[in-house]
Amino acid sequence: MRIDFSQVTPIYIQIADAIEDDILLGKLKEGEKCYSQVVLAKELNINPATAAKGIRLLVERGVLEKVRGQAMTVKVGAMKEIKERKVEEILGEIIERLVDEATKLGIGEDALVERVKEAVKRKSES
Repeated sequence: MRIDFSQVTPIYIQIADAIEDDILLGKLKEGEKCYSQVVLAKELNINPATAAKGIRLLVERGVLEKVRGQAMTVKVGAMKEIKERKVEEILGEIIERLVDEATKLGIGEDALVERVKEAVKRKSES
């Protein structure tokens, strides 16, 4: 996990996003223990309170849960929750920006769809 201290995005949000990425990539599995705030603080050389804030954000998002007497775990259904939220928040924003830029450039719907299909094809071939 890497944190960019020069980014405008707060560190605790970068931590939450990085943990979600690890879940999506299968590095952390549903029902398994998540990284502790102490481990995150030590590895990233940050204040434990900042690490705890990132973990709390994931609890609020429904991604992590505290099971009494156990460590923080990845909630069953977390991957689905992350994907749905990212599609709505991130992909929706990107699509809106893409359509706005295409409109400014005079690129019509058919041409834009074709370009997206080509990009998807290139990505799947690599």
